[in-house]
Amino acid sequence: MALRLPPLPALRDFIHMYRLRAKKILSQNYLMDMNITRKIAKQAKVKENDWVVEIGPGPGGITRAILEAGASRLDVVEIDNRFIPPLQHLAEAAGSRMFIHHEDALRTEIGDIWKNEPNRPSSVDWHSPNLPAMHVIGNLPFNIASPLIIKYLRDMSYQRGIWQYGRVPLTLTFQLEVAKRLCSPIACDTRSRISIMAQYVTEPKMVFQISGSCFVPRPQVDVGVVRFVPRKTPLVKTSFEVLEKLCRQVFHYRQKYVEKGLKTLYPPELENELADELFKKCRVDPTTTSIRLGIEQFADLAEGYNEQCIRHPGLFLYDYTNKQHNLENLSKEPNALPPPVPVFQSSSTETEDNEWSLKNFNIS
Repeated sequence: MALRLPPLPALRDFIHMYRLRAKKILSQNYLMDMNITRKIAKQAKVKENDWVVEIGPGPGGITRAILEAGASRLDVVEIDNRFIPPLQHLAEAAGSRMFIHHEDALRTEIGDIWKNEPNRPSSVDWHSPNLPAMHVIGNLPFNIASPLIIKYLRDMSYQRGIWQYGRVPLTLTFQLEVAKRLCSPIACDTRSRISIMAQYVTEPKMVFQISGSCFVPRPQVDVGVVRFVPRKTPLVKTSFEVLEKLCRQVFHYRQKYVEKGLKTLYPPELENELADELFKKCRVDPTTTSIRLGIEQFADLAEGYNEQCIRHPGLFLYDYTNKQHNLENLSKEPNALPPPVPVFQSSSTETEDNEWSLKNFNIS
């Protein structure tokens, strides 16, 4: 049976009691309807005795719902010091279940929060069908949502941070347009760089939408709640950084042929040779557009580009907007080669054939 909270002031009264006003500069919008905050906790699949990290709790609407769901430990990360007193009020009501971290979520390593906790739920093998009894949940300010999800997706790809404990699911809010991009299928106008980055390492699903009228102050857009479950095996066998760079350039010219964006990966003297080589090897039509490329094609392009970066030291560092860049100088930089492809141990024979290996790219 879920642990009950003692009687608390209504959320609107709570905000009035502590004289809280949303700051436009921080893109703050309070979610006032407790039915919706409870729905977020339910869709996140928080169960009794689970451990949760909540990002940006604000006045504590979702915080209450997580505690009501029976989480045995809740750590909240909040940068705005105005919210610390009302959160302390909730922490006192929750007994010893809630802990407050007055920090910037973009600079906080959430994996370290539970690092030395002896009663932490057991880690779960990455290839197990089961997920750890842990969650990351947040109603994110719009101005940090995109950089924060990129940070978390990168950490997932390396199985580091909180993902050292297994395939910990994420449930986060985004502007509806961003939520649609994260979950966008092939050949859809909402497909973008972040679609590929999210879908190669997770299975994102928009679990429901929230009308802007449910927030105070009301934003000009509606909101989508997205749940991310990390994949057992990522769909692209390169480092996160290589795929991200390729996607950034390919989607830079969304309405143009994919060839135009791809060629910006190379210095002028090599662009035709290396772009043609990559298209032929991957059997990708250079006159298609970026939104019509599937994950499999992005995987082929990224893996081929990774090989080219190893063959031509400095190519990974090349930035076509920097007119001073040339491969001769870039090749002398300490990070002239792309980041190594992650290698993980697997206890499952099913994944042995798919296990990533630096040997495939002739790196000693």
